[in-house]
Amino acid sequence: MRNLLDVSHLIAAIIYSVLGVAVFWTSFVILDKLTPYDLWQEIVQKQNRALATVVGSISLGICIIVAAAMIG
Repeated sequence: MRNLLDVSHLIAAIIYSVLGVAVFWTSFVILDKLTPYDLWQEIVQKQNRALATVVGSISLGICIIVAAAMIG
């Protein structure tokens, strides 16, 4: 139980979390640039629910891939 509360494990978890969020954010920005329209405007201002569902699914897929890559 003492190994679970080790400071090095906490620091490693924080570093991997920040790295995972950075990779996700970068891939989402690339996805936004590849689409022919502004995702934020389509989802928030025009209330395009179908696009929001697709973008959410893509985001979950990216997160799963990043998590699997980080676990090894």
